[in-house]
Amino acid sequence: MRKIDKELYQYILDHSSLITENWLNMREKQDGSIYSVNAAGKIEQQLRTQNTLTIATVTSALLDDCDIFNESMVEWALIVAESRVKSDTPIYEVLEAMNKVREIYWKTIVTFISDTDKVTKEDIIRWNFLIHKAFDRLIGRFTELYYELTNMRLNAQQELINELSAPVIPLVDSVAVLPLTGDIDTHRAGRMLENVSEKCAAAEISHLFIDLSGVTIVDTMVAQQLFQVTKTLSLLGIKSTISGIRPEVAQTSIQLGLDFSGISTHSTLKQALQRAGIKLLQN
Repeated sequence: MRKIDKELYQYILDHSSLITENWLNMREKQDGSIYSVNAAGKIEQQLRTQNTLTIATVTSALLDDCDIFNESMVEWALIVAESRVKSDTPIYEVLEAMNKVREIYWKTIVTFISDTDKVTKEDIIRWNFLIHKAFDRLIGRFTELYYELTNMRLNAQQELINELSAPVIPLVDSVAVLPLTGDIDTHRAGRMLENVSEKCAAAEISHLFIDLSGVTIVDTMVAQQLFQVTKTLSLLGIKSTISGIRPEVAQTSIQLGLDFSGISTHSTLKQALQRAGIKLLQN
């Protein structure tokens, strides 16, 4: 490690608190943003801690050991990405904040150059390359993790939606109802086929009522999926009864050659339950 690089390295670390303070002073009022000047004290302390880590990570690029920078970058990106995803901070706000840090950071280097008569043009060119490359790599790693964590979060939310959109609700003994509502697309129907049979088997359901009265649109692929649901349940020894099937859905099934003749169908769920001799408690 060059002596002048070591001096700059130590200079920046010594001025880390000042860099962070100057960065925080650049904040403006942004309602709902963690970068807002009127953010809660707890959030400001978090920003202060994370920005100190940012400075230390970037500055480690001045060291001869690339592994130190890489390890610091991975740790920094994970901490910041998890924090920003948790706070629902838009990625453009993070990039704006990083650019402000970069600006102040480089001004600190300029101050060091002005106060030191040993700095050469080659040193300045080298620092320019190292520091900006370090910031770019941090931003690149952050955006990758931000994308991955956001996708994981969305997938988890979608799983919850899928779980709630096809609830197997126990009625009496080993009888349950599956009330379906809204538009059922091919993806949702596929998830329904996968989960409903598992839920029924786990709950030891022997008779499942599938109510379609709240379903607005069913395409040909979904009609096939519904048919497969009943076939799968039948293989598991679970009887299926369909209620609320609309004329257009029935017509679609006929056109596809789907044979629902072995499945009891009724116009309403109430009628289906009555025909099965199932009595529910009345308020």
